[in-house]
Amino acid sequence: MNRHMQREKAMTCLYQSLLLKKDVNEIAEEVLQCKKEEMDDFYITLIYKTMENKDRYISYINEVLKDWTFSRLGYIEQAILLLACSELDNQTAHAAVIIDESVRLTKSYCDEAAYKLINGVLDRL
Repeated sequence: MNRHMQREKAMTCLYQSLLLKKDVNEIAEEVLQCKKEEMDDFYITLIYKTMENKDRYISYINEVLKDWTFSRLGYIEQAILLLACSELDNQTAHAAVIIDESVRLTKSYCDEAAYKLINGVLDRL
């Protein structure tokens, strides 16, 4: 499975956790069909480290949002931004790659103009 597909699955886990207020462990095991101990390290970073640092990332995002707050964003946009923050923080790839992947996910899952917001926020982080 390529990195884009892994990001997509991780975004799905984060989205479901945010939306359903459900434990991310349970969701990740359902979506990835394996236990945490069996998961690829990339998934651990994308899912678990993101949730561990969620409040810190939300604080960063709120600092760069203009006339908006993280809580007002849709759950998919929230998941994509949190995922990108975690990747930037853990340096899983070059910043340009992370931003490009985030925009790509946004174009696939969000409304037409959302990618501009995601791109703008990530450029300012």
